[in-house]
Amino acid sequence: MGTCTKFVVLLLALGFSLGARFNDIEDPQEEELTKPVLETSKFGSLWPLPQEVQISEVVFKIVSSRFRITDAKESSAGPSCSLLQNAYRRYYEYMFGGGGKRQAGGRGRRAMAGPSELTELQVWITSADSDCDAYPAVTSDESYELTVDLPFAVLKAPKVWGALHGLETFSQLVYEDEYGAKNINATTINDFPRFAHRGILLDSSRHFLPIKVILANLETMAWNKFNVFHWHIVDDQSFPYLSQTFPQLSQQGAYHPYTHVYTPADVKMVIEYARLRGIRVVPEFDTPGHTQSWGKGQKDLLTPCYTGAVPSGTFGPVNPILNTTYDFMSQFFKEISMVFPDTYIHLGGDEVDFTCWKSNPDVQKFMTQQGFGQDYTKLESFYIQRLLNIVTTTQKGYVIWQEVFDNGVKLKPDTVVHVWKSEGSDTEVAKVTAAGYTTILSTPWYLNYISYAQDWQKYYKVEPLDFEGTEKQKKLVIGGEACLWGEYVDATNLTPRLWPRASAVGERLWSDKSVTDINDAYNRLSAHRCRMVERGIPAEPLFSSFCPREYKGI
Repeated sequence: MGTCTKFVVLLLALGFSLGARFNDIEDPQEEELTKPVLETSKFGSLWPLPQEVQISEVVFKIVSSRFRITDAKESSAGPSCSLLQNAYRRYYEYMFGGGGKRQAGGRGRRAMAGPSELTELQVWITSADSDCDAYPAVTSDESYELTVDLPFAVLKAPKVWGALHGLETFSQLVYEDEYGAKNINATTINDFPRFAHRGILLDSSRHFLPIKVILANLETMAWNKFNVFHWHIVDDQSFPYLSQTFPQLSQQGAYHPYTHVYTPADVKMVIEYARLRGIRVVPEFDTPGHTQSWGKGQKDLLTPCYTGAVPSGTFGPVNPILNTTYDFMSQFFKEISMVFPDTYIHLGGDEVDFTCWKSNPDVQKFMTQQGFGQDYTKLESFYIQRLLNIVTTTQKGYVIWQEVFDNGVKLKPDTVVHVWKSEGSDTEVAKVTAAGYTTILSTPWYLNYISYAQDWQKYYKVEPLDFEGTEKQKKLVIGGEACLWGEYVDATNLTPRLWPRASAVGERLWSDKSVTDINDAYNRLSAHRCRMVERGIPAEPLFSSFCPREYKGI
């Protein structure tokens, strides 16, 4: 790659100081990890790695004052497509920063471009309907083709979603030489995601996450080509979602009714910010368990627990025997279906503790009337079934945690089953897909579990389709999610704990199955991490190193 190769060698040689030993104290987990080797990647700092890449040794200069990102004449999306216009400005800033604007009024504007200078990237949306004003969906076409050559570079994509990914890839191809000049090599890329669902779960209940933090991580998700924000918005600990139908839920259930809530305007902002970056927002409202905060603002929603024949004053899961419960759920999920435009809602359904139900005499009587005996999974299924019927009337699909499937609840054919339990996840995926259900995987990607050493490698080495099943079954696995639960995470540590560890998951879900070289990944990811740092995200280091432009702090 000529100058590009020299630059990467320089960056690696300066940036990574491995030292004579890793540490005085050996961590047993390190023995299972590959020790990094310094070597130049022929793919520079591309992350995630595109499906097909050819980078030549021909180098073009890029001068900020003369470079433009424009709509191709043939494109179905023109100047009126604000999604793309915003993206053009955003990526220009990423490539040139403030310096480009300062140079724009100087001599560079009047100078003629040289014979080896690239002055334009043309974006061509090839489909008649660009999806410019639409919301991304699991079926969205995210493919793109990128050709970097003279007289101008061309980014072709059927829809705007692929163009967004292509703009990120183009920005990753731009590098500085030893004199600080911007360069790009002649390149041909054909790219598309391996999996359609590539998600990040953030938990805003156990600790409230300010909108600024959520938006910053949506931005970073786009750099890593994630396309689903799974918003675990409420749980036992707090109810920060401000419902317009039931405002008392957050008034009583949030940590604070004014400072620790997401207003309708906040939610709308998150959804639109995500849309402009090709990211779906899938909210999770988990019931019948994980609902202690719900009960603070909604009388009689939760089951009263008993000690012997006397109420204990505590409450358990949602009360499944009252008609008022289903009246509430009907109204609540009608609102949710209108607030969140995605075609799916995550309904949870995991970790239901039956102790309180077993203690309640009214529940016991109901169990007898229904012929459930002492099998409380049947009572859980009774509740879930009625909830699913309610959500179906809103014309939404639903995602559920694996326990709902395990308990034999009757599910719609388009149900998405979310596998998360660590015991026998391969067997679980095989069972779910054998039953014909679409599946997403999170078991190997619980990023809230932290450890010493380069744990990104274990996330990277996962093969999502490594289970016994037919090709038809494997096609039902549409992707996965990296989960960052919030027991020990808030705005102070969320971003560095998430990145670049989640980046490893991003490449596994985007790139071809054959992309497994840990050394190559280490070198590309190290440079990608420095790029995230340069863009203002405090992504933690992979190992002893430095970035040419370090994080400047808050």
